[in-house]
Amino acid sequence: MQRLGELFLPARHTGAMDVQIEGDVTMVTAGSPFEASIGFSRAIRVGDRVLVAGTAPIWPDGHCPADVREQTLRCFAIIAEALQASGATMSDVVRTRMFLTSAADSLAVGTVHGEVFNSRRPVATMVVVATLLDPRWKVEIEAEAIVARRRAA
Repeated sequence: MQRLGELFLPARHTGAMDVQIEGDVTMVTAGSPFEASIGFSRAIRVGDRVLVAGTAPIWPDGHCPADVREQTLRCFAIIAEALQASGATMSDVVRTRMFLTSAADSLAVGTVHGEVFNSRRPVATMVVVATLLDPRWKVEIEAEAIVARRRAA
């Protein structure tokens, strides 16, 4: 595993994050084929608030392992990179929403969430849904961050 900020991740997202700034809005895209066809951004920053869209466990080559822990780590790796492109970090996250296709996966997903955020402990919601867009996905995660004013050293 590699270290990304305070977060341990299995691999860095290798999709190209593209940043566009229009006025006070920063839009981040990650190259998902759904971004253009559906019309969404991976993340948007307005002022000090960053919203990260539902993030699925997809690797750059399109594969998705069956293990829900690996899927959860992958979602957080992509979220972390989108936050970084927006000028935020995982430490700025104040809310997460986790969508699971099985309640049986809640402990594994929750354990990874706890490892990622440790004592930071953002507001979090887990919802069990009938299915996600791709039947291989067991988890999809959204995040919201508020970029804290950092004191000069």
